[in-house]
Amino acid sequence: MKRIAVLTSGGDAPGMNAAIRAVVRTGLENGLDVYGVEHGFAGLIAGNLSPLGARDVGGIMQKGGTVLGSARCPEFKTEEGRLKAMRELNGRGIEALVVIGGNGSQTGAHALAEMGYPVVGVASTIDNDLYGSEVTIGVDTALNIALEAIDRLKVTASSHQRAMLVEVMGRNCGYLALMAGIAGGAEAVVIPECPADPEEIAREIRRAYERGKPHAIVVVAEGAKPNAQGFADYVREQGARLGFELRVTILGYMQRGGTPTYADRMLATRLGAAAVEQLVGGRSGVLVGTWKCEIIATPLGEVVAGVKPLDTKLLELARVMAR
Repeated sequence: MKRIAVLTSGGDAPGMNAAIRAVVRTGLENGLDVYGVEHGFAGLIAGNLSPLGARDVGGIMQKGGTVLGSARCPEFKTEEGRLKAMRELNGRGIEALVVIGGNGSQTGAHALAEMGYPVVGVASTIDNDLYGSEVTIGVDTALNIALEAIDRLKVTASSHQRAMLVEVMGRNCGYLALMAGIAGGAEAVVIPECPADPEEIAREIRRAYERGKPHAIVVVAEGAKPNAQGFADYVREQGARLGFELRVTILGYMQRGGTPTYADRMLATRLGAAAVEQLVGGRSGVLVGTWKCEIIATPLGEVVAGVKPLDTKLLELARVMAR
């Protein structure tokens, strides 16, 4: 093997740049030429590839987002689109591809692998919902951003005797909401995995008020039913008595931005290097992730078919800590 390429796909995650840097420099260390693909699978189909040297990836590790860019690509879901991508790779003598991203990205990686092209995935998504890795690139940074927001909101909530509904990202996975809720001292946490009764949420807020708390914080996952705005609408329509005034804050894409933490830089560096080592060792069609702090490789077929469970027992811990 003499030439490989790397791309980032799907939602950006803090730490992606550290992974790109690791892929490039580990590839160079192993005598490989490394190409960067701009704008994910869409850029691959369009042939937007360029060689990357050690200096090209210098100074990017501390930057959020991805210097290669990312984009959605419906065309890549078709066999014709994937064949175009393979023609671009083969035409440049590129013998393998590293795909940094989450579920959708690894589904694309698996599709290429099924067509016989060597691919290794790198687990990267702030949602932490990717089967095959205990924790994924971007999670630690996103959690710390959410925690800082909760801490700040708690200050103003206490000053004005308010209840704050804080909606965090995560799609249909409640990991960010649950962990941020526990670490942020929330009075209640609402996640997609455990549907919540709006009336029960209202009662939790009321109980916090009756216990003499100066505020109430409810952390809600964006995929929960109801989400933060849905619960606020319920309170307004039903006239639920909370004791506190109610405010809604949706953190949204703010969680994806910012400087990646030490944990995300180190994780991304380890996984990016491991992806190249897999290819150099003759193995492909896998996702590199972590389990109990060790690097593991999981077949992409298992990754795209698997469901990563959330430890919902932690909801009970969140309830006890809210007293």
